[in-house]
Amino acid sequence: MKVILTADVKGHGKKGELVNASDGYARNFLLPKGLAIVADKSAIGEMESKKSAVAFHKEQERQQALELAGKLNEAVVSFTAKAGENGKLFGSITAKDVAEQLKMQCHLVVDKKKIQLPDGIKELGDTKVTIKVYPEITAEIKVRVKAQN
Repeated sequence: MKVILTADVKGHGKKGELVNASDGYARNFLLPKGLAIVADKSAIGEMESKKSAVAFHKEQERQQALELAGKLNEAVVSFTAKAGENGKLFGSITAKDVAEQLKMQCHLVVDKKKIQLPDGIKELGDTKVTIKVYPEITAEIKVRVKAQN
């Protein structure tokens, strides 16, 4: 019997999949517990429309991510910080600091977890920082650090 799973079922499939289950298993376990519905024409049509809606929304998110990446590639974020004579900073500039300055200076909102800055910026000058905007879409911003007088 063909059924559409309404929840993940171990050994059979994930939610939203069309699977072939034995008649007894479907009638006595899957259907009474609400883990599946019978796959008739209307249920299959509804499943297909949900899948196409999800694909459409993912494509929209991807387009927005590409737009954001284009804006980020042009962005330059400036900081002023105290530094020693050799150009080393007292402290460091973290991903959180970069995210806040991006919001204030460029009016672009980026989650600090997506900024790839493992050790922080610890020197004066320009640094390229990679931001993971969306899976397989990255952008690079320029972070400029000047000495505070």
